[in-house]
This record gives sequence, C-alpha cells and structure tokens, in this order.
Amino acid sequence: MSDRQEKPEPSLHASSQRDRRLSDEAIDWLVRLASGRATPRDRLAFLAWRARSPEHEQAAHDTEALLRDLGDTRAADLLRQNPEIVAREAGPSHRWRIGRRAVFTGAAAATAVAAAAGIGMFGPVAALYADHATSVGERRQVSLPDGSVAFLNTATALSVDYSDAHRRLTLHGGEAQFEVAKDAARPFIVTARGAETRAVGTIFTVRCGEGETDVTVSEGTVEVRVGAHEAVRLDAGQRLSYGAAGPRAPEVIDVDAATAWRRGKLIFNRRPLQEVVTELERYRSGRIVILSERLKTLQVTGVFDLDDPDTLLRTIEETTKARLVHLPLVTLIR
Repeated sequence: MSDRQEKPEPSLHASSQRDRRLSDEAIDWLVRLASGRATPRDRLAFLAWRARSPEHEQAAHDTEALLRDLGDTRAADLLRQNPEIVAREAGPSHRWRIGRRAVFTGAAAATAVAAAAGIGMFGPVAALYADHATSVGERRQVSLPDGSVAFLNTATALSVDYSDAHRRLTLHGGEAQFEVAKDAARPFIVTARGAETRAVGTIFTVRCGEGETDVTVSEGTVEVRVGAHEAVRLDAGQRLSYGAAGPRAPEVIDVDAATAWRRGKLIFNRRPLQEVVTELERYRSGRIVILSERLKTLQVTGVFDLDDPDTLLRTIEETTKARLVHLPLVTLIR
C-alpha cells in the first residue's frame, strides 16, 4: 500500500463560497467608488484588488455587467424589487444569480442603483475608477504627462500609469486614439482585455467592441501581444482584431473611415443597416431595434454628423418605407 495520500478534490461548496465572497467584495468596491467620497488611492486600490487573480477580475467584470444592465428597465426594476441581487451569471443568456446579503441593502443599495443607472445610460461603469472617462456621445482630448495625446471616443474609460521606467495606460472600455511622443527609453503600452499594444512614436487606435477588440494603426508601427500568443507587428493602414480565441490575421483597412469619429463623422460604405444601427447606438442613449428582416440587410452609404446622430434615423425614414416609433429607452424601426 502506498504511503502517499491523495489530495482531496476541491469542494464545489468551497468554490461557490469563494465566488460569492469575491462578488461581495466587488460590490463593496463599486458601491464605495460610486459614493462620491472615493479618493484616487481608492481607485488605485480597486485596480490592484481586481488584478490579484483571474477570479478577482471575473468577479469585477460580472458586477460591472450587472450595473451596466441597469440601463435596461427590466434589470433596474429587478434590482429595486430585489436588493439581494449580488451578481449576474456570465453568458449571453442573461440569467441572474441571486444571493441574500444584508450589507447590500438600504443606503448602500440605493447608492449603487442610482450611480449604476446613471453610468449605464451615460457612460461606462469603469468611469468610477478610471482617470479619464467620457459619457455616451461625448468625445474628449486628454494631454498626457509626456506630451502624448489621447483622444477618447464615446463611453470610454482610461487609466494612466507613468513612471521613470514606463508609460502604461489601461483602456477599460470604449475607444481611444493615441498620438505618442517619442521616448525610446520608455515604451508606450496600452493594455486592453488581456493584450498589450506597444509603441514608441506613432498614432494608433484601440477599440473595445462587444466581442472583439481592434487595434488600428494610422501612422508608424506598433506591436500587439495577445496573452501567450506571439507578438504581431502592425504597420500604418492595418488593423488587428482579437478576442477570446486570440488574434486574427491583420487586415488592410480604410483608416480615414475607421477613425472618422475624430472629425465628428460616421462614414459607411455599403454597410448593412443592422451594423450601422449597432454603431449608432454607441453615440446615443437607448436601444434601436429593427423589426423588419428586409431592413436589417439594407445597404447604407453616407457620411453622418456625430453631433446629431439621429440624422441617420431620419434619413432612413425619409429614403425607405420604414417607420420609426420612439418609445422610452428604445426606438423601433419597422
């Protein structure tokens, strides 16, 4: 008989308790950050907390997803009626995981609901702890300590960490273009969704989409490293997309069209209306739902003004047989 003792299998109950504990801690952090009394040290401490392990990051991500969904009236009503909700189960099914938790009631729940509802409709949840953030439809220029410039698109959150040894930025969500000042001794690194984009002196854009993240180079060269995958070199006029499965092959794109938001424009060239509407939703509050399958595939070409995003909807109504129905938080196209 062997003297070696087999290690017991991890307990599912213990794992569940750990998940619940991390969810509770994530909610505590976000309630604190939404309280209006959070300090820059609190924001840095939260970033350090979520970086402790993949489980910490997942708990933060799931809790942020819950707060983002408060822009949906069904989710908002659900939380108001059930303040014991502590996290949303990940996945496209949008099922809810319920747990009893006394601390997430009363004033704390009210604070989280009010702050999250506002952020869900007007900007990213990450705005609670980011150094710079824009609301829905807002664009902003940010001057960085080294002379570089970051241009933030709609609903974007960015954190900046500069030292004598590095220039590191974290794009928590949204889209930003970076005009990088040359400094060979300190590479300029943007982290977004598990990947690093490294540059010395160049112009490039990082966009966090629904399923994938895109890196587009307007000038110069960057190097993108996605997780454990081999680094990919990108030159001007190229874009790299990556997601859970890793990076895709670089592609040549129309950079002027892809970065037209910098000039306050949206440019479409024979794009299906469904894709156009998905892009438009980034710049206005509320959902846009196309009810007609025929209209979803309608090809759209044109240049539209971001300062008046509803011009596109009016153009659709005027040039097709579509009818627009405006309801609270949603516009129907049928």
